[in-house]
Amino acid sequence: MVNAARWLPYLLFGLIVGVLVDRYRRKPVVVASDLASGLALAAVPVLAFTHHLGIGLLSVIMAVFGIFTLVNGAASMSLLPRLVPGPLLAAGNARLDQSMSVAQTSGPVLAGGIVSAIGAPVAVLIDAVSYVASGMVLSTISVQEPLPPKRSLRGVRRELAEGLSWLYRHPTLAPLAITTHGWFLFSGLLSAVFVPFALTQIHIGAFGLGVVLACAGIGGLGGALVSARLGHRFGVGPVVIGSNTVLPPAMAAMALAPAGSPLIGGVLLGVGQFLFGLSIGLSNANEMGYRQIVTPDRLQGRTNTTMRSLNRGALVIGSPLGGLLADAIGYRAGLWIAAAGFAVVTIALTASDFRRARFSDARTR
Repeated sequence: MVNAARWLPYLLFGLIVGVLVDRYRRKPVVVASDLASGLALAAVPVLAFTHHLGIGLLSVIMAVFGIFTLVNGAASMSLLPRLVPGPLLAAGNARLDQSMSVAQTSGPVLAGGIVSAIGAPVAVLIDAVSYVASGMVLSTISVQEPLPPKRSLRGVRRELAEGLSWLYRHPTLAPLAITTHGWFLFSGLLSAVFVPFALTQIHIGAFGLGVVLACAGIGGLGGALVSARLGHRFGVGPVVIGSNTVLPPAMAAMALAPAGSPLIGGVLLGVGQFLFGLSIGLSNANEMGYRQIVTPDRLQGRTNTTMRSLNRGALVIGSPLGGLLADAIGYRAGLWIAAAGFAVVTIALTASDFRRARFSDARTR
């Protein structure tokens, strides 16, 4: 439920936020939302140190944090096409994925060490400081942004409908969007099942969990290093579909981890996480670059936020569903269901027009 609260704002406010982001300069929104995210996270260690933190308050804080990250994600993805020329967007997204993968590799290991040594509240405090630092660094970026024309609130519904129509009637973006929603549904299920499975069934411990999660970062970095090159050579559709075929074997490797065996089980969990990260690293830059090239600048905020919002809405459904399944039929069965779900998503995307998607097909913005 705490995980669902983190993503609930995407489901409730995502479409509206996309409209509003298209009405403002994007850099100030990115900076302000980063600073606000840091302040929201800082409330967690403060309440923990004063012995007032409970599940209810933690869920509320995560929902507030989710609002700020929703705004930040919408503005930052829409800002990138103003910083990077269209032909280089796939490479630009790949560079972002590479830095994210490095962080994902080192972050869980560092967090596991901090949690084991001095406790989780300090780890969250460090995370809060990182958001403030991010906002300060991003404020130094130089970008020329035109001031959007002032619009009344009466036009929100029309602009929202325009963004939805653009995305879900597009011949290649529509199947990508719909299957991505399914991807996030099963990713949410996985996120609810994986951590308790690793800790309570395989017994790898907090530091071991950090190491296993870092494997996803290593895989993501490897995928991001070659993603743009593969996308331009073989096409966006084939690369994204190919990356998705890795997911069922990744889930199977984790599901086969033997209970009570931290070494062998940890290795299988690490292999699964590596393949999971590799899949994301290969696909994300191509998906993002293609979407940003195809979408007109005036629709960037709405298109990006619509996909992100419904994706995160799928997480809101998938996370509690994963918890219910784990309670009812076990963690391992939940992992097998995730494997089957990712297989269905891959088959559906393969059968769609997205398999023909190429960067050369995207019209000039």
